Amino acid sequence: MPERCGQYTITLSSSPTILGYAAVGGKKEGEGPLGKQFDRIFEDTHLGEDTWEKAESALQREALTAAMNKTGLSVSQVQVLFAGDLLNQNTASTFGLREMGIPLLGQFGACSTMGQTMAMAALFVDSGAADLCGAVTSSHFCTAERQFRYPLEYGGQRTPTSQWTATASGAVVVGHGGKGVRVTAVCVGRVQDLGVTDANNMGAAMAPAAADTLSRFFEDTATRPKDYDLIATGDLGLVGSRLCRELIAKKGYTLGENYTDCGLLLFDRASQDVHAGGSGCGCSAAVLCCHILPAMERGELRRVLFAPTGALMSPTSSQQGESIPGICHAVLLECAE
Repeated sequence: MPERCGQYTITLSSSPTILGYAAVGGKKEGEGPLGKQFDRIFEDTHLGEDTWEKAESALQREALTAAMNKTGLSVSQVQVLFAGDLLNQNTASTFGLREMGIPLLGQFGACSTMGQTMAMAALFVDSGAADLCGAVTSSHFCTAERQFRYPLEYGGQRTPTSQWTATASGAVVVGHGGKGVRVTAVCVGRVQDLGVTDANNMGAAMAPAAADTLSRFFEDTATRPKDYDLIATGDLGLVGSRLCRELIAKKGYTLGENYTDCGLLLFDRASQDVHAGGSGCGCSAAVLCCHILPAMERGELRRVLFAPTGALMSPTSSQQGESIPGICHAVLLECAE
């Protein structure tokens, strides 16, 4: 059963297991440093569909199907599915997964959604509310640009602080047993807002939330950053990850060489013209499922603190001049003994 550890963190006594996982991506993701690690890369980012939104829905279906295939279990055995995306009313998830017939709890945490869905899946399994749960999220560069900035036809100039929304999806299947990576603790984030209003500087908007969640997790668990093989935020990019280091240092913690950000891993900033790095729900989800979890299964990493971040904005709030609140959910992943 879940147990409270300190004020904010929850430990999972049964340590639910990630039984299967998968990541799929688009052409640009396939050209990046992690391209060969994806389960599948789609050269046609329309995925054969007639709209970008339908293409993003297809990404989720592909990722979840691939993850389920690795478990040897059937989709009908999944009792609850947690899914989310960046689009209004979670349309990529709703329309993409409606034919799978799995009980669905839609989630919204912006780019932190993979942390939120995986935390919820693990909590359901640990509490006994379900035996098998799925967690999936996605983003698509073209759908995000259309909704939050300008249609691609506009051809607007991107600022140096802007990030490139990943066309990707990641999925995990959580249950009991097996020798997979365990989910041992979660820390639900608090909304943080330092008044950033620039939609082209998401890293700065989200960095305070990352620093807040990580420091609260360290305090609750009486650990330090050096106690982890890897600490991965996402998707702060270059600007946000630097700011996160500065903010958490003021709280008494130093992030060393074991700290990175998923927005810096997915693309090659020097050659792929992504400016400050990657972003979008699919960025941290894909990095987790194609890079971090495989490294853990190979024994290269044993204790990972996965802490994706999200900018909780909407087109309406931005048009009304509101600031951009941020949030970060941390999930502790450990290899089975």
